[in-house]
Amino acid sequence: MAINRRAWLQHSACGFGSLAFSALLQGRSGLARDRSASSDPTLPMGLHHRPRAKRMIFLFMQGGPSQVDTFDYKPLLAQRHGEAIDFNDDRTRARSGNTQSTQKVMQSPWNFQQYGQTGRWVSALFPRVATQIDSLCMIHSMHTEGVAHGPATLFLHCGAMNVVRPSVGAWIQYGLGSENENLPGFVTIAPSAGNGGPRNYGAAFLPAQMQGTPIGRPGSEDLSIRNLAHAPKRDGASRQHLELIQRLSGAQRAFSAETSRDPSTPYEAILRSYELAWGMQQEAPEVFDLRSETQQTLEMYGIGAAQTSAFGRQCLLARRLCEAGVRYIQVNYGDNSANPAWDQHSDLPQHAAHAQRVDQPIAALLADLRQRGLLDDTLVWWGAEFGRTPYAQDNGTGRDHNPSGFTMWLCGGGVRAGLTYGATDAFGHQAIEDKVHMHDLHATILHLLGIDHTRLTYPYAGREFRLTDVHGRVIDALLA
Repeated sequence: MAINRRAWLQHSACGFGSLAFSALLQGRSGLARDRSASSDPTLPMGLHHRPRAKRMIFLFMQGGPSQVDTFDYKPLLAQRHGEAIDFNDDRTRARSGNTQSTQKVMQSPWNFQQYGQTGRWVSALFPRVATQIDSLCMIHSMHTEGVAHGPATLFLHCGAMNVVRPSVGAWIQYGLGSENENLPGFVTIAPSAGNGGPRNYGAAFLPAQMQGTPIGRPGSEDLSIRNLAHAPKRDGASRQHLELIQRLSGAQRAFSAETSRDPSTPYEAILRSYELAWGMQQEAPEVFDLRSETQQTLEMYGIGAAQTSAFGRQCLLARRLCEAGVRYIQVNYGDNSANPAWDQHSDLPQHAAHAQRVDQPIAALLADLRQRGLLDDTLVWWGAEFGRTPYAQDNGTGRDHNPSGFTMWLCGGGVRAGLTYGATDAFGHQAIEDKVHMHDLHATILHLLGIDHTRLTYPYAGREFRLTDVHGRVIDALLA
């Protein structure tokens, strides 16, 4: 009886041939390769055009730093401080239905000064990041959906706030896969349990292996992975365990091929997680061991200092994961309480404590990536779910949520260094010039990674889904 190559691979040696061949196909490309790849034979599988970035680091500032107290300098706030002015405010509209609210303008507690050849204004909150200001691509005209932390955080991470959708990192891993088969393609460091929680790094209806791997806890210096230590080798038990999993995996994949069933099942995801765990036991302990870094590097990130050590370790680990081939790394600055870190409704001076914890590590990360030659093809994204209002709130010492106009910045990875794009009004309240919606930013990020956001889709519930839904446009002006 004649037997074709596929059947031979599936059945010989318990399916190991099929398993190995499948692994080769999965290696550097994502599961989306057959659905959306470019016809250009010179491009790696999964890409639609030549990428400017190979990987990405997202520095998520949970809670919403105030744009008018950090990077969006508005001298009019000092001139009109204390005046009652009518603002057209999304938060007020959501609470009461009124389009106008009278609020007292509040000046920034921090001085601004100009830095770099670009002469950009940066507040005293970020003196270290200010030293890198000429390399940043600053977007001052962001606007988004959702006036509360939960919905806005989900929209930031998933492109939707009222339905369960895959996260940005899951879409990127689905499209591109991992560069290192022994490490996850998507890692989230110190994720918060609140305001979206695991959905912020979840896979939703994408294959389950696309979800992010969470590492550490907010504010903790412990970035170890439980049960990652090598199992005892004297009886070969761990190897036998892996071989059994591979046999089951081979049988499952062969069954899926014969019955035309979707191989991306929860069972398949469990098998893939075991395979990944085995690979991580070989490589991850070395990647996660920061003791191999020089004392100079540790001090540069602020590791060992009371204020900066925890976030410094997270940023340094992000650089090491970047070097090791992890595709999408999210570094979270937040907490697990009901009050997200930067959410100062009644105590804006608390911004200073948060900025002190992150300023040095972020500046160190950018400098470190540059000196190692990684910044050219690594996209760094800094921002939060929204910004804050230019007027006072509660007892007059805080600021409310503001999704209508806020600042984010990008660095490296094919963006225009030194560019200032868009603007808010004279008070820093609403985006008015070259507005960038969160869908637009998602589309631009995917474009920088070599992906057309309109073509990276997944069939579910009778329609094709994508990160940007039916919206989004690439902001060409941001590209180098």
